[in-house]
Amino acid sequence: MKKIALLGSTGSIGTNTLQIVDAHPEEFRVTFLAANSRVERLLEQAHKYRPGMVVIADESKYTLLRDGLKGTGISYAAGAKALEAAVRDHEADIVLNAIVGSAGLPATIAAAEAGRDIALSNKESLVMAGELINRLCEKNAARILPVDSEHSAIWQCLAGEAPKDVEKLILTGSGGPFLRRDPESFDSITPEEALRHPNWSMGKKITVDSATLFNKGLELIEARHLFHIEAERIAILIHPESIIHSMVQFRDGSVKAQLGVPDMKIPIQYALGYPGRLPSNWPRLDLAKTAKLHFEEPDIRRFPALRISREALEAGMTYPAVLNIANEKAVYRFLNREIGFPEIAKEVEKALEAHRPLDPCSRENILALAEML
Repeated sequence: MKKIALLGSTGSIGTNTLQIVDAHPEEFRVTFLAANSRVERLLEQAHKYRPGMVVIADESKYTLLRDGLKGTGISYAAGAKALEAAVRDHEADIVLNAIVGSAGLPATIAAAEAGRDIALSNKESLVMAGELINRLCEKNAARILPVDSEHSAIWQCLAGEAPKDVEKLILTGSGGPFLRRDPESFDSITPEEALRHPNWSMGKKITVDSATLFNKGLELIEARHLFHIEAERIAILIHPESIIHSMVQFRDGSVKAQLGVPDMKIPIQYALGYPGRLPSNWPRLDLAKTAKLHFEEPDIRRFPALRISREALEAGMTYPAVLNIANEKAVYRFLNREIGFPEIAKEVEKALEAHRPLDPCSRENILALAEML
């Protein structure tokens, strides 16, 4: 039975993970739960799953957490430092990091330092500190098991294949809600419109990233560090149906693709159950009903985030970290109606132009940048 430390347990990925635990009680046990601020939902989860430890990142919710766990025997703590310490010290076979944004980076570093397997949904960790985390994983025999649907798809397509045979990775993306919208009207896009993703149910930040396609840019950088392949051999393809989650092209000209309904439980379960596959009763893909699959090249004029992200990756050093931080700031400003939709990309580009690069393998440099948020 695998012991799971679940970070970001009250969010979309976290709640999907707990459905998998419910479906396979003989395979998994939750030993640690952590959330940002939704203390009531965290308490419900703690009473149901009875982990050994619970942490709330928002220190103002400490008293509510303490009172809600009184008499349960469950240990508890509050604050970012407490979360990091618990990840490092608490017993678990696998840490599933579903924390949103750069706030999840310290926990990924702590898990890598502790030599724990990391089911990684927090793509920002590798975007900001891919070189550092890979070094820590190698040093401490930790493994990163991708949870993002695109990277899980590539991981599955690469199974049994020799690295020398890989010609290209192809990340697919739906194109978000504005794939067909006139770019001249982007100034009028509201947060409500940006949050209406056509295929996936996700949190606010990642949904806006999917509308700008910064999410795909971040995935490009993540893929570079997950699969150790040059940026020029990673392509992005728009696929509105979100049925093919990504593909790998090989040097003999063949292409392998991983298909499935757009349901995050599938890649989460694959990561948790790896190297095996567990049965499930999730909805199945019916290709006859799907009927047609469409593909097109992304429109860089419509989605400058793709160009900006690739330039940051090619620049290397700490440029990808700044890309991520600037994007997070801009997204939250957009959600608060302080800036317009097109200004998200513009603010990120300004931050990159002003940045003076640092050593990307310095833990202190990366965490100092993360604290700029």
